[in-house]
Amino acid sequence: MNEARRVFVVDDEASVRWVVEKALSRAGIRTIPFEDARRALAALEAERPDVVITDLAMPHMDGHAFLAELQARAPGLPVVVISAHSDVDTVLRAYEGGAVEMLAKPFDIGELLALVLRLAAEQEPQASRPAPAAAPRMIGESAPMQAVYRIIGRLSRSSMTVLVTGESGSGKELVARTLHDHSPRRDKPFVAINTAAIPVELLESELFGHERGAFTGAQQRRIGRFEQAEGGTLFLDEIGDMPLDMQTRLLRVLSEHEFFRVGGHVPVRADVRIIAATHQDLEALVAAGRFREDLLHRLNVVRIRMPALRERREDIPALLEHFLRQAAAELGVEAKQLSRAAEARLVAYDWPGNVRELRNLCRRLTALAPSRQVGVEDLEAELVASAAAADAMSDWLENYFAAGEGVAQRASRDLEIALIRRALRETGGRRLEAAKLLGWGRNTLTRKIQEYGLEDQ
Repeated sequence: MNEARRVFVVDDEASVRWVVEKALSRAGIRTIPFEDARRALAALEAERPDVVITDLAMPHMDGHAFLAELQARAPGLPVVVISAHSDVDTVLRAYEGGAVEMLAKPFDIGELLALVLRLAAEQEPQASRPAPAAAPRMIGESAPMQAVYRIIGRLSRSSMTVLVTGESGSGKELVARTLHDHSPRRDKPFVAINTAAIPVELLESELFGHERGAFTGAQQRRIGRFEQAEGGTLFLDEIGDMPLDMQTRLLRVLSEHEFFRVGGHVPVRADVRIIAATHQDLEALVAAGRFREDLLHRLNVVRIRMPALRERREDIPALLEHFLRQAAAELGVEAKQLSRAAEARLVAYDWPGNVRELRNLCRRLTALAPSRQVGVEDLEAELVASAAAADAMSDWLENYFAAGEGVAQRASRDLEIALIRRALRETGGRRLEAAKLLGWGRNTLTRKIQEYGLEDQ
């Protein structure tokens, strides 16, 4: 265990402390749990952790007061906030208080672990840092993947702007990381942001930063993602969901290589390579007036299309083996093995969620399959459910085809309205949570609510 890495976990919920402690300990990180922020501050006098993870809503001293004390006593100490409350005011206040990142409960433990590992490594003196862990690699030897590799290889000596397209879950961010790792900027930061996941009112500050006093609650200057990525690569995921006014600002940065922080009057130079990604048809968005044509031309210098998993079925066995081993390592158990029949069944499956769906299936099988050998019977519930859903969808569509032309437009509209209403009911009207439930960014949900006249839902 690497005792040099220490993390304070501050949360009044014992279950949260336990889950975080177990996950971090498996990665060789020593965690010191506290149910009270005051006790964590007292412990800070004796030892300084590499990272602090804290809740916001706690008795005696809440997370905002705790952040203020940490800033005063240990400036520069990275703090990750985890909270069930993620409205605009709470998020802004947490970042202004010094949080480097904020994750909404229930959070992805893998995302938290990766974040903590990165922040902890950044706290170590350069000379004592261990060799970096092997970066996630692209898996597959199929013809479509070979085409992707060739483009990446041809770009290895350049810093050209790249647009990565492909279905959700197909691995677009991994393409971006691979491009960065094989570029002249590999020793500089790789910074990723999902532009669809950031509320519209926060996106400008998130990208460009802001000056102290720029708006209510802006108590200090904050550096945005462009400055964080200086000299390196900025990955803009789901660029198709970026609001038009932000598209204009991004176009200006790409054209002039400088920007202004929110509330700022001095231009900031931007030496950043842009890699953008989308699962949407940007040309169709341009035709609909929802995406700037000049920005598309700026982004579309080189385009890489990531194939859907069903287009490279020969890669599925290798991916299954990789993710089953990875899931076993995460859970500290022996890796599951697929029977030939089970593997054949999965190779034949269409994987609408692509590699992300395959990875999640491997995690579920690792946790739930009763024996080490996974047979077809262990897959039945999953695959039968998928088949039943397909049959129900076919029956539903019959009504639209019976009505004549315009099937896709009418069916898509009605389905999205139904999904939005159900998601809002499930989350009690909380739009950010509803957007996450739907797999959209908040900006996308807000736009569709306005488009369909659902503001009172």
